[in-house]
Amino acid sequence: MPRPANAEKRAELLKQVVHQLQHHGLAQMSLSPLAESIGTTKRMLLYYFGSRENLLAQALAASRPDAHAMFDGVHDSAGLREAAQALWQAMTTGEQSGPIRMLLQLLSLATTDPEEYGDLAADTVEIMISPITAAYVRLGHPPQQARAAATLLVSGLRGLCQDRLVTHDAARTDAAADRLIRDAVTEAD
Repeated sequence: MPRPANAEKRAELLKQVVHQLQHHGLAQMSLSPLAESIGTTKRMLLYYFGSRENLLAQALAASRPDAHAMFDGVHDSAGLREAAQALWQAMTTGEQSGPIRMLLQLLSLATTDPEEYGDLAADTVEIMISPITAAYVRLGHPPQQARAAATLLVSGLRGLCQDRLVTHDAARTDAAADRLIRDAVTEAD
């Protein structure tokens, strides 16, 4: 009978994998070099995570913003504005400023290698859009309009974040994010 996996060891490995992927990218991620770079073996990564695909999925899940926590309590326009601002701050200066690079890489890889990355990228986008859609529905939007508004907000902020990473122009991208959020919430009123 195999012994149970050590949850603390698994969590520590996942943390190291996330750090490595944030700084060195997802493209051509191979388990052997990844394992070596974090001081373990490919066999141990497979033991704890099962497969390369599962490891990547779990690394992304561990590093993305918790949109449910940010948007589930939204019941008015002021709450939507605050949650959207919190998401922007998390992506650009807060705890998500490192992991957002992984998400942007994943989305890029999904466009050129949809067979390998498409499903994971689509799931990752949906995980962000669903709770924001629900917030718009609570504000009285019909579901289809709510989904379109949530998509605009998520994709707009993600695009501005990418712009900021490339240009390092915080003032311009902050101003654009403020306008996007204001317009998205005005539409919700």
